Amino acid sequence: MPTLRPRSGSVTAAVLFLAACTALTSPPAAGQTTAPTRDGYSANGADRNQVAALDVPTARSAVLATGENRVRPNQGYPRQTSLRVYPEDAADRSIKLGLHPYHAIAPKLNALQRRSDRISVEVVGQSTLGRDLYLVTVTAPESAREARDQLRWKELIEDDPVRAARDRGLRRGYKAPIWINNNIHGDEWEGTDGALRLIEHFATTSDRATLSLLRRTRIYFTVTANPDGRNAGTRQNAAGFDLNRDFATASQPETRAMRDIGLSTQPLVMLDEHGYTGDTLIEPATAPHGQNYEYDLYIKHAYANALGMEAAVNALGHAETEAVTIPFRDLAPGDWDDWPPIFTPMNVMYHGAVGHTVEIPLRVNRTAYTDLPVTELRRRSAINTEVATATMRAAITYTDTHREALIADQIELFRRGHAGEAQRFIPDGYVPGFGPEDRYSTTFARAWVIPSGRAQRSEPAAARLVDMLVENDIRVTRAHRAFTLGGRSYPAGSSVVDMRQPKRGLVGALLEAGGDVSLKVPQMYDISGWSLGLLWGATVDRVASGPVRVPGRPVVAAAPTGGVDAGPGRDLAITVRDGRDVRAVNDLLGLGLPLRRAADGSVIAPAAARAEVLAVADRHGVRFTAAAANVPGAPMRRPVIAGALAQDELKALRDMGFEVRPVTAAILNSGFDWSRVDTLYVSSGLRYTDLDPAAVSALDTFLGRGGVLTRGITGARFNADAGLLDARAVAGREDANGVVAVVNGDGVAAGALPHSFVYSPLWFTDLGADVTAEQRYAATPLVAGHWLPRADGTGGPAAAANQAAVVSGTDERGARVVLFGSEPMFRDHPKGLFAQTANAVYWASTAPVPAR
Repeated sequence: MPTLRPRSGSVTAAVLFLAACTALTSPPAAGQTTAPTRDGYSANGADRNQVAALDVPTARSAVLATGENRVRPNQGYPRQTSLRVYPEDAADRSIKLGLHPYHAIAPKLNALQRRSDRISVEVVGQSTLGRDLYLVTVTAPESAREARDQLRWKELIEDDPVRAARDRGLRRGYKAPIWINNNIHGDEWEGTDGALRLIEHFATTSDRATLSLLRRTRIYFTVTANPDGRNAGTRQNAAGFDLNRDFATASQPETRAMRDIGLSTQPLVMLDEHGYTGDTLIEPATAPHGQNYEYDLYIKHAYANALGMEAAVNALGHAETEAVTIPFRDLAPGDWDDWPPIFTPMNVMYHGAVGHTVEIPLRVNRTAYTDLPVTELRRRSAINTEVATATMRAAITYTDTHREALIADQIELFRRGHAGEAQRFIPDGYVPGFGPEDRYSTTFARAWVIPSGRAQRSEPAAARLVDMLVENDIRVTRAHRAFTLGGRSYPAGSSVVDMRQPKRGLVGALLEAGGDVSLKVPQMYDISGWSLGLLWGATVDRVASGPVRVPGRPVVAAAPTGGVDAGPGRDLAITVRDGRDVRAVNDLLGLGLPLRRAADGSVIAPAAARAEVLAVADRHGVRFTAAAANVPGAPMRRPVIAGALAQDELKALRDMGFEVRPVTAAILNSGFDWSRVDTLYVSSGLRYTDLDPAAVSALDTFLGRGGVLTRGITGARFNADAGLLDARAVAGREDANGVVAVVNGDGVAAGALPHSFVYSPLWFTDLGADVTAEQRYAATPLVAGHWLPRADGTGGPAAAANQAAVVSGTDERGARVVLFGSEPMFRDHPKGLFAQTANAVYWASTAPVPAR
C-alpha cells in the first residue's frame, strides 16, 4: 500500500472554501511574483517487451451503411444525425458483461433522437477500423440565433476575457459546458453505459428541475472514445496505442477527435471515466502537479467537485462503494500525479477545464473477464455503471450550482495568459491539505521562435511542429519580414509564439524542457519528461523577456517547405535529419531509382531523376541540394525490415516508408523467408533461445548479408544470445524515464539531436575493439524526467554518465549491427529521433561506401 497523506475536508467545507479561494484570482500586487497503477496497468518498460500484434487492418467494412452529418454552420439545437447501423457482432466483448455492444449504440441513439428534441448526435470522426465516434449533446432546444450567441460568448471568453468578464449577457445566458468522456480504454466499459443511462433520462424526463438545468447547461458525452477496443476487449485501440497517453502527440484518429471535442466545446468541467482500482478513485491528483497550470483556479473546484462525487458514490449504498480514494487527499506525492499533458483530463485543463479522471471500482476485465462467472461479472458491471452514473450526475450538479464561479475562473485563466502575468503563489491550506509538496510553478517564456532558413535544423520538422501547435489552438505568427527578438535576428518566414495568449500553459507544457522531478517525489505514475521543443527535431529558441513586435500574420497551417536547390543536370543530395526526409528517400527507392548513400550519410539521387525528386520534395516538404561532384556512395535499395517490435515502433517505421514484416519466434520457426529482408529489428517479443535449429541456421545465413538493430533489454538479450556484438548491456533503474542529453559521434549518429528519450534506459560497457560508441549519455544525462538510482545505488544517471547509449559494429558473420539503449520511437512521440533509427537501418542494410 502507498503511504497515505490524510487531508481533512468535507463537502460542506469544500463549498465554503471556494469563496476564500477567489482572492488569488485578482491581479497580484506590484512586485509579486510505489504507486497504484490505473486499472492495474503497469506503465514501466517491461510492458514494451511483450509480443506485438502483427498487423492492423485499415479499410472500413464494406457492409456498413454510410452515416452522415448534416450540421450546418450556426445551426441551432437539436443537431440530429441518422446514424449508420452496424451489423450485429456476437463476439463483442461487452455482451458477456450485460453491457451495450457497439452495434447497439447507434440504434439506441437514433431512437432517442426521434423521441426528444433535447438530444443531438454528431459523428465527430472514425476509429482506426472505421467505426463512428459519437458526440451526444444534451441541452434545451436552441434557435440558430441562440446557438450563435453561445458560440460568440465562448469565443469571447478565450479571445477577450476582460470584455467577457464585463458582459452581463454572457453571465446571464452562457450555458455551462461539461464534457464527459467514456471508454477511452476499450476494456473499461461501464462509463459508456452510465452515459447512455443519463442520456435516456435527459431525453425522456418531465422533471422540472432537470428541464431547467438543461436551459443553463450543455452536457457533451463521448459515448465511446475507443469503439474498436470496446468491441475487442482491449485497453488499446486497434493500432495498439493507449489513447490516454497520446495527447501530447495526437498520433491516433481517436485522440485527434477527442482533442477537437475539447477545443470546440471548451468545457468548464471534464470527466474521463475509467476502471478499475478496487475503490472508486476520483481526481484531483497527487503532486507533482503540472508546472504550467494555473493550479489555484483548478484545485478549488476540482477538490470540491471530487468531494461531491464521493458523496454521490457513497450514497449508492453498496459495500463496494463505501470507500473512495481522492489521490490529492489520500495518496502520497508521486503515486497518482498530473504532471504530463499526455492524459485526457490533464491536457484539457490547459484549455480551461477542471479535469478529472474517475476510476470505477470493480474489475471485470483481463483475468477477471475470463475467470469469473458471468453472474458475478454482471453484478460487478451493474455496480460500476451505477458508480459512473453517480459521478456524472454529481459533476453535472456541481457545474450547474457553481456555474458563475466556473465561468469567471475560466475567464480568469485566459485573462492571465493574455496579460502575461506570473502564476499565483498558493498558500498552505488554500484547500484542505494543500502544502509545500503541492507547490509547482514555472517562469513562462516571453516568446518562442521557430526559425526558418539556415538557423533551422529541419524545415520539415519545423512545419510539423507549427502545425501541431495550431491544431492545439495555440496562436502562432509567421513573420513576413526579418525581425529581431531576444537579441537575435530572424529571417522572414520564421514562426513566433507570443506567450501573451490564452493557452500559454499548454505552450509551456509542450515546448519547454520540463523539469527534473527526481528528488521531489519517490516515483512517478507515468512519463515525466516530454518535450516537443527538444525532441521533435526543429530548432526552437526561447525568448526570456522583452517586447515582442513581429511583423506577420496568424498561421493557419505551416508554409510549404519542399524544393530542389540545384539547377538541371546536377546530381541531387539530401541530408536525412527527419522522418519526412526518410519517407522521401524510401519513396524514391520504391520507384527503383539508383540512389547512393555517401560516407557522411547523405543520400544522392542522379540528375536524371530530377522530376521524381521534385515530386517527392513537394509531397513531403523536404529539400534537395546540389551534390558535390564525384562523391562516392554505396548503392541503396528500399530496406525491408523483419521486426519483432512494439506497435509504436511499427507505426513509426511504416510512416517513414519502410516495409516491415512482423516476426516472432513462432514465425521464424515455421520457415520464414529471409530472401527479401535486409534488416532484422528486435525490441519486443523475440528471444534467440526460442528459435529451433533450422530457424537459427536460417538466421545465421541471413546474418552473412543482412543487418540487425536492437532496442532495450529484449534487444540487448538477443544480441548477447546470438553472439553479435561484444558489448555488455547495463540496465538503469526500470522506471527511469525522460529527456536526456547525449553526445553524438560522427558515424551512424552523426547529425542526430543533442537530446534523446529514455524509458528503462540501457548503456553499454566493455566494448570490443570492433565496437563503436555512436552516442553517449552526457556527463549530466537527465534534462527532464524522473531517474533515481536503485536502493543499492545502481542504475542511476551518475552511473550512465558518459557511457555509450548507442553502439555499432560488424559481427563475425558480416552483419552490421546497431544497439540502442535509448527509446528513439517511444509512443510515436520523439519524432526528431526517428531519422536516427532510419540512418541506422540504412547503414545496417547498405554495403560499405567504396573508396575513392
